[in-house]
Amino acid sequence: MLGKWLTGARRLFADKQQEMLSVCWKRVMFQSDGSQSLHNCPTLWNKLSICSIPTSGIGEPSVHHAVVVIFLEFFAWGLLTMPVISVLNETFPDHTFLMNGLIMGIKGLLSFLSAPLIGALSDVWGRKFFLLITVFFTCAPIPLMTINTWWFFAMISISGVFAVTFSVVFAYVADVTEDQERYLAYGLVSATFAASMVISPALGAYMMATYSESLVVALATAIAILDVFFILVAVPESLPEKVRPSSWGAPISWEQADPFAALRKVGKDHMILMLCVTVFLSYLPEAGQYSCIFVYLRLVMGFSDLMVAVFIATVGILSVCAQIVLGFVMRSLGPKHTIMVGLVFEMLQLMWYGFGSQIWMMWAAGVLASVSSITYPAISAFVSMHSDADKQGLVQGMVTGMRGLCNGLGPAMFGIIFYLFHVDLNEDSSAGRARDQRPSVDGENNTVGQIFDSIQPLVPGPPFVFGSFLVICALLVAFFIPDSTALGSNLRTSSRRQSDASSSAARRRESAEDDMGDDPTWFHRPKLRLQGLSMELQYEVQHSKKHDGISPLSPLVDNSAVL
Repeated sequence: MLGKWLTGARRLFADKQQEMLSVCWKRVMFQSDGSQSLHNCPTLWNKLSICSIPTSGIGEPSVHHAVVVIFLEFFAWGLLTMPVISVLNETFPDHTFLMNGLIMGIKGLLSFLSAPLIGALSDVWGRKFFLLITVFFTCAPIPLMTINTWWFFAMISISGVFAVTFSVVFAYVADVTEDQERYLAYGLVSATFAASMVISPALGAYMMATYSESLVVALATAIAILDVFFILVAVPESLPEKVRPSSWGAPISWEQADPFAALRKVGKDHMILMLCVTVFLSYLPEAGQYSCIFVYLRLVMGFSDLMVAVFIATVGILSVCAQIVLGFVMRSLGPKHTIMVGLVFEMLQLMWYGFGSQIWMMWAAGVLASVSSITYPAISAFVSMHSDADKQGLVQGMVTGMRGLCNGLGPAMFGIIFYLFHVDLNEDSSAGRARDQRPSVDGENNTVGQIFDSIQPLVPGPPFVFGSFLVICALLVAFFIPDSTALGSNLRTSSRRQSDASSSAARRRESAEDDMGDDPTWFHRPKLRLQGLSMELQYEVQHSKKHDGISPLSPLVDNSAVL
């Protein structure tokens, strides 16, 4: 009996293997000519191997899956907000803030270099696989915090290669939403990020004071593992096969992976270029602000640990409210004016942080900061409307890479300005003692130092004031962004025509594959099959020629640059 069962199992396995090879052969035959079919087989096998992660999940792909992924990742890191400051100060007691800028600078630079490649690969291989690896490597340094602090900060820097979760998440959201719904979806994702920061810093600070730092790290590690498990089991693939590049063996060229090449390509579309310049000028001071605001409030403004945690929670709740109304604001004012409103509030909150010397002024600046959080999701929605369905990952990767570059330059910029104005943000020192202990120098350098010292009492936060001027420049650039009303309608019409053409081509391909499966003599009639294939390819080439070139009314990446 056992022998018969084994024999039947072997036959079933052989039949399934034959069926798999037949499907593989059909795909290769129908997506390349005969001379390239054998060349593409290894690539196809690698594709199947890489995508061996199950693409199915719980339910249909939706924004809620992306929201859970973002919430768990940033909740885990939010728990470590206060412990990281303490560990950073203990590890680098003499240059706490400068080392913080260096670590975040390396991470941001690596993120800038890798974001376009990861975005382009997600356009080919799907979103789920890259959601998994970005979350895994972003959270990988967490357990090292109690094992070895040097390795912890080294891993934070190296993790920048994959620290582009927002890039893949925004591409995931673009896959499952329509243009008119994308504003609300992006606002919901950003609101989730803010919500994850509402209670996690306060909870982490309370647990560290009541219990131990190790317990906080253990809880953050458990939440990170839960996030990875959720992606692996519950998140379905959002990018359908029919909108991916048609050739399974299509390589990823160096031009598509090069972040500077992506920026050069963006320069051909002046609207996307202005949006990217706006992102750079507005997010550069924001990244620097994020790197030091907690220590700044505690040392310069005299906030306690509890006050800092409550401040973060309050700003987070207000940011959630701002993201909830983002969709209504976008529909009422339009994308351009929504971006400008966010930039105005960002400029005001940076001014208040820079000139404010009272605690109540910091709270007022926090309220303004919560409203300014609508800027980036509005820009992301605008950019996503300007790209093809199968280029969402590439475009969002480029924008996220720009933010990654700011994450590297922003902390360094704030650190240099604080150093020039002799403001030491070391946790064990006060700003006044740092200025008193500054070594005296003679001549011109001493004169410059006296000028900076005379300005510092009037401007407690010089980097914030400088950042506000950068945001004013961003506001001027955003003012000249063309109105998107006609652009959005033209893009939707063009996308609809391309979608209809792709659907027609897919139906012809499926019909031909069905004929191949039903007719055992299909292999001996290649001329007929290739004739039908050549007609399909000719139609697609002629269709693409109508949309060659890049202009303000065309997608970011032209149709000739198929991945």
